[in-house]
Amino acid sequence: MKQTKHLILKSQSHFDEKISYLREVIYYRFKKEFSSEELAFPIFSDIANDNSEFSKVINKNNLNIDEILVLLMVFIPNISPNFFSNIISDFLPNGGELPEFGGVKGKNHRGIIPTVETALYILAGNDVEERKEITNFILCDSKLIKNSIIGIEKVPYGEPMMSGKLILTEEYVHLFLTGKELKPQLSQDFPASLITTDLEWDDLVLQEKTLNDVKEIENWLAYKEILMNDWGMSSKIKPGYRVLFCGLPGTGKTLTAGLLGKHTGKDVYRVDLSMVVSKYIGETEKNLSKLFDKSINKDWILFFDEADSIFGKRTSVRDAHDKYANQEVSYLLQRIEAHPGLIILASNFKNNIDTAFTRRFNNIIEFETPNYEERLVLWKKNLPNKIELEGLITIEELAKKFNITGANIVNAVQYACLKTIANKENKILRQYILEGIKREYTKEGRTTNISI
Repeated sequence: MKQTKHLILKSQSHFDEKISYLREVIYYRFKKEFSSEELAFPIFSDIANDNSEFSKVINKNNLNIDEILVLLMVFIPNISPNFFSNIISDFLPNGGELPEFGGVKGKNHRGIIPTVETALYILAGNDVEERKEITNFILCDSKLIKNSIIGIEKVPYGEPMMSGKLILTEEYVHLFLTGKELKPQLSQDFPASLITTDLEWDDLVLQEKTLNDVKEIENWLAYKEILMNDWGMSSKIKPGYRVLFCGLPGTGKTLTAGLLGKHTGKDVYRVDLSMVVSKYIGETEKNLSKLFDKSINKDWILFFDEADSIFGKRTSVRDAHDKYANQEVSYLLQRIEAHPGLIILASNFKNNIDTAFTRRFNNIIEFETPNYEERLVLWKKNLPNKIELEGLITIEELAKKFNITGANIVNAVQYACLKTIANKENKILRQYILEGIKREYTKEGRTTNISI
């Protein structure tokens, strides 16, 4: 509790001047609407001139003064619950309501939570034309909405749309309070989990052509802003980058995605398709919409593993189920083409993916089963340095005799190492290595004549 209190107080210190400015603007509005006094709109030229996360968001998104004031409105209830109530009490010392100010009470929050009506009143008062102008800006042009910094609550049927609460998204509440970015957790509202790796590019053993293709993705991540903005290509090419990784399990598809994120400073989220695909009509699209809406301005890498289940070939329409399944694919096409970030689809076989998708990929990268030279490198990289291999077997023999993937090799090495430790051996025995390899063959339903 003490730590939380300290974080809030620390964050609040960054907002003292900004809070005072918003209070001054609200008092300006009250005086302007309820007196004939000629007043100048308050100016705060250095509102984003500190090193707080709040100011960083203002500068990063190039927010104008109206947007800054709205952002202050939606955040203040988190650090000063009675902020709006106290101002209204000052203005109406004998009590009474001020319906034009808007705002609602929450289930647990006892203070006023601002609505769009609150923002309209503070920014435009009762001037109908100015309110229309501000409404159009908030709904259509504001970067606060476009960049998913705030949202507007849907209101019950029949109630004015502008009475919906203005909501600061959870990530920004956390950022402003603690100074740290909140990573979304796997949930029904966000069906994806963050993947990371402790490995490096040197640990990834791929054919040269595959590595060159991966380098193209790195180039896009590094230079997309120059391409789209400085070179003026945004009107000529579609946003985002779409790539298909195809190859058998264990050939490095997931590791490659993780390394791309690690070395470009971007979060990689693996989409849990079991939480996305639904047998109920319209639910799959709804789940995907949540995912894309959440990630559209976050510069994340979305990784759809085993993508065949949702990006697979469309079928001929035999019944209503087929019709809606095909509609899901069409919806996916629209969202993927409009997404501005990197989307990676992974599949065991390229032919499993619908051709409507493959035509739209910027690149299709083949992850082939490693050949002898690559298997040799994989065995060398994954066997421990601190203990020897029994003389009855060599790395060259293992690489030559067993046509397995990098993941198979890692699993076989782990099995052999644990057996060696458990049996207090001073060398990794040939028997343990072969047992580990045999287990890998068995898992994949492959036959082998390994003699142990």
